[in-house]
Amino acid sequence: MYNMRYDIAIVGGGLAGLALSIQSAKAGFKVVLFEKEQYPFHKVCGEYISLESWDFIESLGVPLSKMQLPIVNRLMVTAPNGNSVEQPLDLGGFGISRYTIDKALYDLAKGLRVRVEAGVKVDDIVFEADMFSVHSSVGIIQSRVAVGSFGKRSNLDVKWKRPFILGKQKQLDNFIGVKYHIDIDWPKDLIALHNFKDGYCGISAIEEGKTCLCYLTTAQNLKTHGGSIPFMEEAVLKANPHLKKILEKAIHLYEAPVTIAQISFERKSLIEHHVLMVGDAGGMITPLCGNGMSMALHGSKLAYEAIAPFLRNELSREAMEQRYERVWTNTFGKRLTVGRWVQRFFGKTWMTNLFISILKPFPFLVRAIVKQTHGERY
Repeated sequence: MYNMRYDIAIVGGGLAGLALSIQSAKAGFKVVLFEKEQYPFHKVCGEYISLESWDFIESLGVPLSKMQLPIVNRLMVTAPNGNSVEQPLDLGGFGISRYTIDKALYDLAKGLRVRVEAGVKVDDIVFEADMFSVHSSVGIIQSRVAVGSFGKRSNLDVKWKRPFILGKQKQLDNFIGVKYHIDIDWPKDLIALHNFKDGYCGISAIEEGKTCLCYLTTAQNLKTHGGSIPFMEEAVLKANPHLKKILEKAIHLYEAPVTIAQISFERKSLIEHHVLMVGDAGGMITPLCGNGMSMALHGSKLAYEAIAPFLRNELSREAMEQRYERVWTNTFGKRLTVGRWVQRFFGKTWMTNLFISILKPFPFLVRAIVKQTHGERY
């Protein structure tokens, strides 16, 4: 691939990267996308997408209307002591596994002649003489635009010494995520968030009658229990009676959980060395707010709308970067702030129990918080 030139090089083939590649290829731009895994693969994710993204996903070419996906319109939140509050979701969402939607987007990208380099790791992205050189395990390519969509934490974050990597560990740093697909009698219209000591667990239906169970907790919580996920689940998660019932009834649909470590919800820059950051690489909303997949997809649209005029020589590079930062911040800045605020209420057991007991007589407050973390259809 040495010295091959592209209009756009995308590093990371999750929702944001794949969606951006599809939009760009449809517009006639030459696109290369790098993904370190081989498609299709499972990924730690709550697998709930706000309905604000439905029309956009269908416009990319994914036939959601024909896939018989569960539509979610009720939210239940429980405290570690079992106290609960339930509220309708104004806009709602739908359930679909990352395995399924990533594969659908990957197939669309390939069909549009996006050059997808799967199973390939990128070691560096260098900007020089108004061009990018992307250094990977299969050689070097050049592109006019480079986009980072490499998820929650990567070797490039470390290499570039991004502040959230180097800074002193804070309250919103160093989480782990664990995901299972389970077989259980679960209402298709309900998403539940069950809190436990130093974490919370989201449960909702996905395709083919399966249910996604995904939880987030601190690395310290796992370490305290000898690094054993089963021990931690038995001692900590099952202290919540709702989770105890679910975990003891669930039939696991794959042998071991999918896991990820070193998750950070701290603020991140949207531009690094002239590389545009999309998806979790640009800013991650706490899973408690249940809208990360929609943000990644919408973010790809915002990035495309800034990149396309630049590639058509209608904008300077500086103007492109400024447009992307401005629109992204206007669209998602408030959501991320609310998400970080809510996250702080769901760490200590006593605080979560108190918070839910306060919310219980006023369920409309839950509705108001959820509304702050969801946008309009786009």
